[in-house]
Amino acid sequence: MTEANTPANSQSTAGPPHRYSAELANDIEQKWQSYWREHGTFNAPNPVGDLATGEELPKEKLNVQDMFPYPSGAGLHVGHPLGYIATDVFARYNRMLGKNVLHTLGYDAFGLPAEQYAIQTGTHPRTTTEKNIDNMTRQLDQLGLGHDKRRSVATTDPEFYKWTQWIFLQIYNAWFDEEQQKARPIEDLVRDLMTGARTTKDGRNFRDLTTAEKHQAIDEFRLVYLDDSMVNWCPGLGTVLANEEVTAEGRSERGNFPVFRKRLRQWMMRITAYSDRLLEDLDLLDWPEKVKSMQRNWIGRSRGAEVNFDSAAGDITVFTTRPDTLFGASFVVLAPEHELVDALVADAYPENTDERWTNGQATPREAVDAYKRSIAAKSDVERQENKEKTGVFLGTYATNPVSNEQVPIFIADYVLTGYGTGAVMAVPAHDDRDYEFATAFGLPIVPVIEGDVSEAAFTGDATHINSANNDGLDLNGLGKAEAIEAALRWIVEKQKGAEKIQYKLRDWLFARQRYWGEPFPIVYDEHGQAHSIPEDQLPVELPDVEDYKPVSYEPDDADSEPSPPLAKAKDWVEVRMDLGDGEKTYWRDTNVMPQWAGSSWYQLRYVDPTNENAFCDLENERYWTGPRGENDPGGVDLYVGGVEHAVLHLLYARFWHKVLFDLGFVSSKEPYRRLFNQGYIQAYAYTDSRGVYVPAAEVEEKGGKFFFDGAEVNREYGKMGKSLKNAVAPDDIATDFGADTLRVYEMSMGPLDTSRPWATKDVVGAHRFLQRLWRLVVSEETGEANVTDAELSEDDAKQLHRTIAGVRDDYEHLRDNTVVAKLIEYVNYLTKAYPQQAPRAAVTPLVQMVAPVAPHIAEELWAKLGHADTITFEPFPTFDESLLTDDTVEIPVQINGKVKARINVAADASKEDMEQAALDDARVTELTSGKQIVKTIVVPGRMVNLVVK
Repeated sequence: MTEANTPANSQSTAGPPHRYSAELANDIEQKWQSYWREHGTFNAPNPVGDLATGEELPKEKLNVQDMFPYPSGAGLHVGHPLGYIATDVFARYNRMLGKNVLHTLGYDAFGLPAEQYAIQTGTHPRTTTEKNIDNMTRQLDQLGLGHDKRRSVATTDPEFYKWTQWIFLQIYNAWFDEEQQKARPIEDLVRDLMTGARTTKDGRNFRDLTTAEKHQAIDEFRLVYLDDSMVNWCPGLGTVLANEEVTAEGRSERGNFPVFRKRLRQWMMRITAYSDRLLEDLDLLDWPEKVKSMQRNWIGRSRGAEVNFDSAAGDITVFTTRPDTLFGASFVVLAPEHELVDALVADAYPENTDERWTNGQATPREAVDAYKRSIAAKSDVERQENKEKTGVFLGTYATNPVSNEQVPIFIADYVLTGYGTGAVMAVPAHDDRDYEFATAFGLPIVPVIEGDVSEAAFTGDATHINSANNDGLDLNGLGKAEAIEAALRWIVEKQKGAEKIQYKLRDWLFARQRYWGEPFPIVYDEHGQAHSIPEDQLPVELPDVEDYKPVSYEPDDADSEPSPPLAKAKDWVEVRMDLGDGEKTYWRDTNVMPQWAGSSWYQLRYVDPTNENAFCDLENERYWTGPRGENDPGGVDLYVGGVEHAVLHLLYARFWHKVLFDLGFVSSKEPYRRLFNQGYIQAYAYTDSRGVYVPAAEVEEKGGKFFFDGAEVNREYGKMGKSLKNAVAPDDIATDFGADTLRVYEMSMGPLDTSRPWATKDVVGAHRFLQRLWRLVVSEETGEANVTDAELSEDDAKQLHRTIAGVRDDYEHLRDNTVVAKLIEYVNYLTKAYPQQAPRAAVTPLVQMVAPVAPHIAEELWAKLGHADTITFEPFPTFDESLLTDDTVEIPVQINGKVKARINVAADASKEDMEQAALDDARVTELTSGKQIVKTIVVPGRMVNLVVK
């Protein structure tokens, strides 16, 4: 909305020559930003390497980090820097505590947006990306963020992704030892296989295998492996998409094309091997409990049984956490993509098959094919939504292992091949989805837990019924826990299945059919066997291609196959090299890594960004992220970012870090010791009569209504952004008010972990606070310091030391909004107490306290006070405990519940002393003269109430 009475607008009016205006603020900010840049003020020294100074490092250090930003072409709005300003405040405060502080910012710069722009315009993605990085860097530099620029990286830099590729190879050339519960080099596995200490996955003797079979046997152990996986294939874009890039309607976020579930050979990372460690080590982390819960739920550890239902095609294995309900399993449902579906489909339906089971098709094969086509475009999310249940009967039956009854086998889209075994035993009496399916298809609903199932599934706990057979299993009368244990024992004893710990977590699909990503350091021989690129040949750089677009197809062509853009670079794909058995031709992998790759380890490159011999020297890593004690996992001291990264990025980073830890490359078990999720800045948006968003900055308020171009518009509230046309650029606020004003305003808006509304008209309040601060130190007429050498009064000292104590505690706990409130209160106190000249002893510590949140004005005031060096490393003020409490307190005296007088008593005065002081007060004596005091109520340190009549 248009605003009036801003500092920028008020510059036209005459004022004192040295008033703190937006123009003066801009001059000061450019001056000190140049000083910091020229002096390398925020450069943090390393113990060893290029960034070491040879000097003794401070005893304490702090590694504070923001989540990796993507350099968008739209640039920043004022919501983006919220977390960056907060970490800068925290870092500056800790520098003043004498700590060696590592704080920098890089760019997560690979990704689909730059590639799509390249496809549309022909501009190389690197050109677009570098332009966006330059613009974002300019915007952030304007805010005066204290970053060590030497440590900044971009994932798109070959010298960075060389080490991304190197780490990929370490994971590829490693396996997970179940006995030791850790990753080990693949060479250890090969040695064990050769000596017979271990066998292959299928139990064969490794030494008896052919060379090709040995390769295959080793690959089955690797932490990175090729697998035929179900993926989201988008013919219209010509690429596989991550789940996050697919809408709930089963279409691509970009372009709105249909997305199909398709089985493709893809790189996978065996993150599931680390499920238990990823769960258990959450207890070591100082993270929000909400985020920990999200990760626990995502990993989804549950204890149960894998149970076998015999069928014509062999055992159908289902996983269940409730084996006690097996007697109620009246049908089996497979995912449509389940590997046994084709073998189980009958040639014809049995006699008297219910028509609801056939989906109107003449044969089971026709029904299955039609059903698969009908769900091909559905995402996993859409398939699991609450809706009418669909499916088809395969024409065959399976045997319930506890009752020996024949139960029909269906396929249905609500069962996913990526979860559990891709098959479920359906117990409709006690599962909502199964109940809906059974109702729709007229299937038996058999209660095995006592409860009403006439209108819905009974999902509560009760005693078991209808749950006994003639083979030693009787669950009738048992409660849930007892019945589960009894059923598990019987299943294992009768060899009907096995006890199993199951996880929802799936292995990580680690390939994209795109151009703008890290190439895989892998080549294939003439037999299709994968081989590692020698480490001395890294990085494998992206070649230039004429066309960045993958081969796209008709959007509805579900049978099409991906052809990545890199496949077009024939001279790059085919390569001659010697991998130990003579020079020959190999073929490069034409997929690229997902955008998650670089962000899974970037915090380690910040530690040692110029190291050409290692991704990070272990001594530098140990200094900056190493554990401090027995139960400390190590990692970045403070990591700040949005809760939207709670699962994927943080889980992937933890996995990569744990592999590096197991292989001895890092000393820390975890990448991020402490996590803080900041909230968001939101803003009003406006729509016209058509529902189209109009520019919020051009909307005017008149009489409580809102108008754009003379027409009334509707106001709504939402996240600030380009699509709602309510974005406010930080450049504009910094120009109109000064960057320090923007910093103070954003930090004062509310607690950092909550969302808050933006209002440009309120920014002026932060600016006026800085103007009052300026006037306390500087004469607006001369521009020189205007303070006295007078000693502090008792009240001054108390106000100062209480402010210091409160501000220190607030800075430490990221309560920057209350920091600003306390500083405003102290400035107002001094302004009122000293309308002409304030004591130097009162304002010097004030300037130091202001420095973390408003560093430019603090530097200028520090210089005005006669200091030659930057305020950055000045010790933060300390406080005197004795000045934090009063020797005496003023308390009200009430007569019949109304305050009639105030008295001063000792802070620790007894009830008797307080009562006597009240009775001795002249005003109280006057008001009670000739009256009877019938009751006295005393609250120590708070009040005295006399009841008289």
